[in-house]
Amino acid sequence: KVYVTFFQVENVRMIVTPRKSTVGTLYLSSTHTIFVENSEALKETWVLHSLVYNVERLPANSSGSPLIIRCKNFHVYRLLILQEKDCLDVLACLTRLSRPERYGELFCFSFNPNLDKELREKAWGFIDLKAEFSRMGIPRNLWHVTAANHEYRLCDTYPSELFVPKSASPAVIVGSAKFRSRGRLPVLSYFHRDTGASICRSSQPLSGFSARSSDDEQMLQAIMKSNPVSEFMYVVDTRPKLNAMANRAAGKGYENEDHYTNIKLQFIGIENIHVMRNSQQKLIDGKLINPDFLWGLENSGWLKHIKAVLDAGVFIAKAVAEEGVSVLVHCSDGWDRTAQACSVASVLLDPYYRTIKGLMVLIEKDWVSFGHKFSHRYAHLDGDPKEVSPVMDQFLECVWQLMQQFPCAFEFNERFLIQLHTHIYSCQYGNFICNCQKERRDLRLKERTHSLWPHLWENRAEYTNPLYRTGHSQTRGVLKPLTTVDCCCCHCRQARSSSRLSDIFNYAGVTCGDVLPRWRRPAPPTLGFKNLRVMSRTLQRLLLYKSGCLI
Repeated sequence: KVYVTFFQVENVRMIVTPRKSTVGTLYLSSTHTIFVENSEALKETWVLHSLVYNVERLPANSSGSPLIIRCKNFHVYRLLILQEKDCLDVLACLTRLSRPERYGELFCFSFNPNLDKELREKAWGFIDLKAEFSRMGIPRNLWHVTAANHEYRLCDTYPSELFVPKSASPAVIVGSAKFRSRGRLPVLSYFHRDTGASICRSSQPLSGFSARSSDDEQMLQAIMKSNPVSEFMYVVDTRPKLNAMANRAAGKGYENEDHYTNIKLQFIGIENIHVMRNSQQKLIDGKLINPDFLWGLENSGWLKHIKAVLDAGVFIAKAVAEEGVSVLVHCSDGWDRTAQACSVASVLLDPYYRTIKGLMVLIEKDWVSFGHKFSHRYAHLDGDPKEVSPVMDQFLECVWQLMQQFPCAFEFNERFLIQLHTHIYSCQYGNFICNCQKERRDLRLKERTHSLWPHLWENRAEYTNPLYRTGHSQTRGVLKPLTTVDCCCCHCRQARSSSRLSDIFNYAGVTCGDVLPRWRRPAPPTLGFKNLRVMSRTLQRLLLYKSGCLI
């Protein structure tokens, strides 16, 4: 096999475990680092440069110069290079290649899956947000699409088409945008057909200590009145109250209940991106394979932050589904914690978002189109490290936590979440490049890159949860999870390997006949279930959860 590379090193040792290693050749291309074993199998390990978090060179020893490659998807590769000069060259190349300075250097612009122009354009149309808002059953006599943000002239980080209350005049829409941070006015995110309540989103108001805007007050009144059965609405500020109060000194802050009639203000307490970044770093620094991992997990505060995001979603979902009250959600700029809270609430409320395609649609709607700063948060380019934060990681973690409590409610398995997490960082497809839709349009991403969603859909058999049943009560209804810290799970692989699959099925309350026909590639009638390994692990986790062994 020929590798198109510009650098290669012979006799490199990859250390798999303290007792296991393999020798091979290291190749560096413009997009990947490739390790090829010298064995007859010629096993290859490919590492995408955009997934590389950092490269560390350890002091040389008698065996050579150690090099550690840490990736954003938590993979770690340990190499031992004989010559120190070669090690320094690999370090310099990897450091540069993993920190591109321009969008044009990203992998998505050179990735070519051999699709013609027509197929590429069709792939980008796989997710249709107009169809999604239509699916929600939005009453057109109460809500409509405003042209105020045509060509992104009102807010350059919002989508060009926005659903707003029909009773809000163009002047009110423009005035409300002027009174909101970065022009991110209150707009519709989700409509709950059963109760008529809505979830809207925005950024914080520019209220300071005493400022007010009659247009913004009228906008919230219009949102409240678009739900005829409720006499008030919630405003959910996802920040800790002290943080929101501190923003008042900068001329921002939160809604004054004396100025906004018929609102109830609720603070949730999700910390900012800097706290979340530090929490994840503590978790990683605690060594994921350390015997004291659970202590390190607690010390990092990671599950406490996951609980806060879940609490926000639960509060919003309860308000919409049980109280029939509309909710406006915001944080500071409305593109991090707001996206988390709105999307978690949507997963709880709507069974569609618990399907494979539904989760794609939700991410496209609440994260991509509403201006979550993917390229800043996930370090696609070499930039300010203070802008990096695992915001989307936390949302995927919340979904995984819900899957542990409601194993029959989700059409997808954890492999699907892992794939999403990888592609958020990989830059292989154009979906998550840039920080908003306007930037994507200006960069002509749909003409120059490919869409991830059809690729995931074509391989959906790999991501299907065998426990998912369309007629199950969990599948149809609103999810009501427990969010105490004790109910937050961590990945546990200590289920007894001797557990019989049929026993696990029976304990889970399902029969083999309920699940096995859904597996796309049935195994032979022996217990060598190669295709059922993922299902077995899923059921073992369910067994542990039901017996109280998961913490």
